[in-house]
Amino acid sequence: MLVAVAGLLIAAVVGWQLFGIIRILSAYKAKILCSGFFVAHRPVSDVLATDLALDSHRWLTAIPANCDLARREVRAGWGAPLQGIASFRPGAGCTLIYPALGPAVTAAPSEAVDAVRPLPSGEEEPLPVALDSGLNAELNRLMAPAFDDEADPIPPRTRAIVILHRDRIVAERYAHGFGPETPLAGWSMAKTALNALTGVLVQQGVFALTDVAPVPEWAGSDDPRGRITIGQLLRMTSGLRFSETYRDPLEDVLQMLFVRADSAAFAAAQPLDAPPGSRWQYSGGTSNILGRLLRARLDPTGFADAPRRLLFDPLGMRTATLERDAAGNYVASSFMYASARDWARLGLLFLHDGVWRGRRLLPEGWVAYSRTPTLQSPNGEFGAHLWLRVPPYYQDPAGPAALPDDAFHAIGHEGQFVSVIPSRRLVVARLGLTRHAHAWRHDRFLAQVIAAVDPRPE
Repeated sequence: MLVAVAGLLIAAVVGWQLFGIIRILSAYKAKILCSGFFVAHRPVSDVLATDLALDSHRWLTAIPANCDLARREVRAGWGAPLQGIASFRPGAGCTLIYPALGPAVTAAPSEAVDAVRPLPSGEEEPLPVALDSGLNAELNRLMAPAFDDEADPIPPRTRAIVILHRDRIVAERYAHGFGPETPLAGWSMAKTALNALTGVLVQQGVFALTDVAPVPEWAGSDDPRGRITIGQLLRMTSGLRFSETYRDPLEDVLQMLFVRADSAAFAAAQPLDAPPGSRWQYSGGTSNILGRLLRARLDPTGFADAPRRLLFDPLGMRTATLERDAAGNYVASSFMYASARDWARLGLLFLHDGVWRGRRLLPEGWVAYSRTPTLQSPNGEFGAHLWLRVPPYYQDPAGPAALPDDAFHAIGHEGQFVSVIPSRRLVVARLGLTRHAHAWRHDRFLAQVIAAVDPRPE
């Protein structure tokens, strides 16, 4: 009898875990296919054959998916509750929706924009191109291995590289099917865009870094989370419990992104593991809490358009889309698409201390603050939603390449990088589908680019 009961319990636990895994995989497939087609304008067949089939994602091929052009919707799975549904709205990208939660969640927010509008007059200025045949040839030689997938058993699958030196494009290259206008997923590089959006609001006097974060879930007078500040959210020293690993589909980050309708509420509900300000822990949850705060502080009639109006338009980032969850909040931890050139524009803003074409967008000293090491982070490798070192898994195994001390980076899942090196006046954007991190040695590539364009500090 006891053996039978134990067997039933084990079967129930395994069944529940399997249910949770399939639900996440179905939602993931729906979201990636929706954004790949409706936001990035890639063929459905290509997204299915690459993003949703290669390497560890081969299991996704077993999940059926349907792209409904008329409804602008993608469904993946076998029906509720084992079905993911992603809905596209122009200007807002793709959002996972949850019919079981009712129309208040699934309906498009009233502030949704009708279309991605053209940039205001005078702001759609292309990045200049430097014509230097010798330098371009050298950089093309350096970039070639990044795109040579056929000969590599563990390919880097680079999709785009844009190199800017002294504010000019000195080299760029794209994989087949991608180009200068193709919006590409930045994953956690969205966090650096969130840094910039926060800086814009600080510049406008909407926020101060020392402000206590006005999170409704923490409003009780005896709630210790009520002491968490805006600055601690930016530096990821809130002390909130959060597991940011993609190896286990039942961990916090995947639950937040693919199961919960309100990503910020899920993150804000987490308990403290440490006193605020005492410990660093990488956490997309804090990014989404901050993203919801940005929404709360903005005029509701201008909320949907805020990232474009406050940041993307001034920078000329006309391909950029910061997507939202079913509750209408920015998924500022992970869901932003932009072309490689537009990701490079974000790097240029940080290169120029928050000033774009003579207009200050970020407060004076904001970039210096963002680049200041968070002391609680390992070896001071993290600033304020910026990385100050290339992570070890993207380093050359023969030994990390020496990079200038002032280098810093926006970094995203699957090998997304925008690297900024002020002393060399250099910005390098690299985007790809790098499922095996060691297939891309970003530090070595940067060192080679520096040696080609500007080997010595000025």
